[in-house]
Amino acid sequence: MESAGTTMNAKNEGSGEKQGSFWKELPILIVIALVLAFVIKTWVVQAFYIPSKSMEPTLLVGDRVLVNKLVYQVRDIERGDVVVFNGSGSWDEGDTVVVEEPTNPVSKLFTWVGQQLGVQPTGKDYIKRVIALPGDTVACCDADNRVTVNGVPLDEEDYLFPGSTATESEFGPVTVPEGRVWLMGDHRSISYDSRLHQNDPGEGSVAVDSVVGRAFVVIWPLDRMGTLPVPDTFEELDEADEAGADGGDAAGAREVASDPAAAGAPVAAAALPFAPLALGAAAAVPVHLAGRRVQRAIRRRFRGSHAQDSGD
Repeated sequence: MESAGTTMNAKNEGSGEKQGSFWKELPILIVIALVLAFVIKTWVVQAFYIPSKSMEPTLLVGDRVLVNKLVYQVRDIERGDVVVFNGSGSWDEGDTVVVEEPTNPVSKLFTWVGQQLGVQPTGKDYIKRVIALPGDTVACCDADNRVTVNGVPLDEEDYLFPGSTATESEFGPVTVPEGRVWLMGDHRSISYDSRLHQNDPGEGSVAVDSVVGRAFVVIWPLDRMGTLPVPDTFEELDEADEAGADGGDAAGAREVASDPAAAGAPVAAAALPFAPLALGAAAAVPVHLAGRRVQRAIRRRFRGSHAQDSGD
C-alpha cells in the first residue's frame, strides 16, 4: 500500500509539474506568436478589411482579403492585378478612413491585433485595380465607351459593377510616368481613383514603391471565399503588346519599369491561406521547441567540456 501510494503521489507531482511548466511557457509562446505575426505581416502577407463600395462587385463591404507582399519582389506589377497601396502624398484627400489612435496600452495592443487580422481600419491604405503600367497610354473613351490602353480597348463587362459604364468621365490620353501605375475601381460611378486625382501629385498615377502588395484571395465571409485572378481582357492586351513588340511596333508596346516593385477605396488593415496572427500562433510552438532543443544541446556540450576539464 505504501508503495502504491508513493507511486500515485509521484504521478500527481509529475502531473502538477507538467501543468506548472505549461503555464510558465504560455507567455513565452504568446510573445513568440506575436513576434512571428509582426514579421509575417510586415514582409509576407497581411489581411485587409474592405469598408467601401468602390470595388464592387469584385469586393464587397465587409470582405477580408489577403495581400501578398512578396510577389512584387520576384515579378513586376501586371495590368489587372488588384493591389493595396499607400496613398500618402497623392491620394490622402480622398475617402480615407480616419483612425483614432488609442492611448491606453491595452487598447493599443487590441488595436494592433485587430489590424493584423484585417478587422480594423488602418486609415491610410487603398485598394484598386491596375489598369495601366509605366509607359502605357491610357484614355477614355472609344466609340463603344471603353477604356483603351495603348490604343487597345478593354472589354470589362466581366468585372465592372452591373450597369456601370467603363468610366463616368472622359480623360486622357495620359501616358503613365516611369515608376508609376494607373489605378481604377470596378464600380466606376463611385470610385475616387486615378481619373479624379489628376490634379494631385503624380497626376492621378501612384508610385510603384507605394504598392503594398497584390490582393489574391477573399477569406471572409465564408460564402465569398475565392481567388482574385487577372481578367481575360488584360491577358489579351498583354498578348497584343507582345505581338506589337515582336513586329517592331513600338507604339503598341509599353516601356518596362526600370525598377520592379521594389483614393479610391480605403482598406483596413498570393501565397498563404491564413492571417499573420494565425500563422504566428501556429509556428510559435515548433519555434519554441526548437529553441529548447538548441539550449539543451548547448548545455550538454558545456557540461561535457567542463567534465573533461575537471578530469584533466
